[in-house]
Amino acid sequence: MAYKPELLVTASSPEDARQMLKAGANALLIGDDRFGMRLPGHFTPDQIREVVEEARKHTAQVYVSMTNLMTNELLPLIPEYVQTLAGCGIDAIEFNDPSVLMAVKEYAPHLKLFWNGEMISTNFATANYWGEKGASRVILARELSMDEITEMIPKLNMEAQVQVHGMTNIYHSKRKLVQSYMLHQGRPVEGDLGRERGLFLIEAERKEEKFPIYEDMNGTHIMSSDDFCIMEDLHFLMEAGVHSFKIEGLLKPTAYNAAVVRAYRKAIDTYTADPEAYAYDESWLDEVRRLQDPERELSFGFFYKEQVY
Repeated sequence: MAYKPELLVTASSPEDARQMLKAGANALLIGDDRFGMRLPGHFTPDQIREVVEEARKHTAQVYVSMTNLMTNELLPLIPEYVQTLAGCGIDAIEFNDPSVLMAVKEYAPHLKLFWNGEMISTNFATANYWGEKGASRVILARELSMDEITEMIPKLNMEAQVQVHGMTNIYHSKRKLVQSYMLHQGRPVEGDLGRERGLFLIEAERKEEKFPIYEDMNGTHIMSSDDFCIMEDLHFLMEAGVHSFKIEGLLKPTAYNAAVVRAYRKAIDTYTADPEAYAYDESWLDEVRRLQDPERELSFGFFYKEQVY
């Protein structure tokens, strides 16, 4: 079978998921806020079943995130939730904690396991270790450069997933930092401090950059001030054989995410139709740029940044 990478996108609701599938996504990442981290939306078991049914109409896959920092209080809930997910008909679970891996192996061994170590999934040896434990895919760290990614692919004994578009998390704390700061200032917190509040963190040294910040049941999350976009050099990742490209839809409207999916679908289909004749077309991003938040730059992220170790 000819190489054709997967186009994966997050979804915030069943309707959002439908729009992503119509736009050309062939895989969706959803989940429950109790078990998943930084999800665009919370999905109940009934909603997950609904998404699975819709995905099957498009021959698409559905993955569920279980990448939260698992506490002792959460451990007793994991086996039942894994069995519920298996009953919903999902295809894979994204995990970072061995407790999830062990539960899947015992209660739903047919489900695929994708290891997401966030910033620690930076080398092939660690990825292959989790492959030996049962994972069939590694989600590579967002901090890796293009060279580090492409050089790693041949040394992996599993699939690799790379985020190619959207914002990234730059800081997380289990503590409610915004609430603590407001109380320290003597100002009471009014209303929800979650994703819909639209809060920003601005540093004194970089007043032109706005870092989205929100709190949820898992703590405080600070996101990048720009959205990285690797479409111009996507062909390097396709040449290397990256199996899955992820679009992060967090804190973005459905129309924007659908436009991004359509753009990457065009690039992927054009490349796989004739790799040797492939040429990037700047117009593929026209709709994305039209919908792009003017205060958020499209950048290459860490792909070409010189890292100092």
